[in-house]
Amino acid sequence: MEPWQLTASAAAPMLRDGTLTAEALVRSCLERIAEREPVTKAWTFLDPQLALTSAREADKAYTRGVLHGLPMGVKDMIDTADMPTTHNSPIYQGLRQGRDAACVGVVRGEGAVILGKTDTVEFAAGGRRALTRNPHDPTRTPGGSSSGSAAAVADGMVPLAFGTQTGGSLVRPASFCGVYGMKPTHGVVNSEGAKRYSHTLDTIGWYGRCPGDLRLVAQAFRLFGLEVPLGKTLGRLRVALCRGPNWHLAGPESQEAVLLAGRRLAAAGVAVEEVELPAGFDEVTEAQRVILMAEGRGAFLAEYLNAHALLHQDFRDRVENVSGITARQLLAAHDLAADCRRRFDALFPGYDAVLSPASTGEAPVGREDTGNPVFNSMWTLLHVPCIGIPCTKGPNGLPVGVQIIGPRLGDAALLDVAALVAPVIDA
Repeated sequence: MEPWQLTASAAAPMLRDGTLTAEALVRSCLERIAEREPVTKAWTFLDPQLALTSAREADKAYTRGVLHGLPMGVKDMIDTADMPTTHNSPIYQGLRQGRDAACVGVVRGEGAVILGKTDTVEFAAGGRRALTRNPHDPTRTPGGSSSGSAAAVADGMVPLAFGTQTGGSLVRPASFCGVYGMKPTHGVVNSEGAKRYSHTLDTIGWYGRCPGDLRLVAQAFRLFGLEVPLGKTLGRLRVALCRGPNWHLAGPESQEAVLLAGRRLAAAGVAVEEVELPAGFDEVTEAQRVILMAEGRGAFLAEYLNAHALLHQDFRDRVENVSGITARQLLAAHDLAADCRRRFDALFPGYDAVLSPASTGEAPVGREDTGNPVFNSMWTLLHVPCIGIPCTKGPNGLPVGVQIIGPRLGDAALLDVAALVAPVIDA
């Protein structure tokens, strides 16, 4: 096995005890990138010498953090002190902020080696698409907006990468690319230094190749409750299978993935029960859209005023409120979200997790259609943690995943559930 093939959680103990060096792992990842990048196009910035220098510094370190020596990709709308942050916008080509975003500072402080910047949909919001292709089929999208991050992890270029989610930008690409992704509880990871789209929705998360990889990054961010084990075996879990209000929008392969995951879990001894969400949840998807559009007005106002000719029409429309969002609609959306958050949390601890679709199906053909976020946006607005898990293949042989969801601040328990159910679901 080449070092690039190791999961982060498999490489971590080897890096700590010295049986694998950070330099050897980074060199292996760079060799994999050289082989695959002409096809996948996951990166907007890559400086091999900088990466190797950082790896050598990690190998010299006196102390070894939880991410010691592990290469990590950073979505190109998150600031890095030593690399440009372009937001995939013509306005910011070559921009160097000169400081790390808070999340980058944390992983550097825990010993990670920042390998480079991964391509994104413009401002992680709309406009220009990433050049990135799905590593399973380069004629298809990897999803968006965390396009490069999901594809780079799926293609073996890097074991870990940051993504973000405002609608479905993290979990949906995980499904399309066949990797694991975690969107933590809103606000538990400091978003300072990442381009703001919606302060109510923006959430920084990460990709890996197994639940243990996701846990390593969660440890770096000191998520609540990680020191308290769930204390359950697979046979003692209770999982709510939730089709949700948008089930009719799921393709046959997505519906089958959820039902298949439910059957696999039930056969393994998990208590699986179908659950319908209460009245009101069928309006949450629209509430998310209202908040997204309303808060986007201010998010891109500076660019609208100072670089109007370079700003994509998508963002001009947001600033000009072409969708016609009113203050009354915005207040109603926030009130509905607050009510539904409490009602969703009330499902726990009766259940250990909710099982739901992660995408509408296989990755669409082309780059422009990065997929419908309808099976993610509701959970983003509810501020709950979500973990994307690969499950099956669709009719064209492309990955189709599912997601498990927990209550707000239930990230640690959800990671424990993922460790138990993933070998069953991702069979």
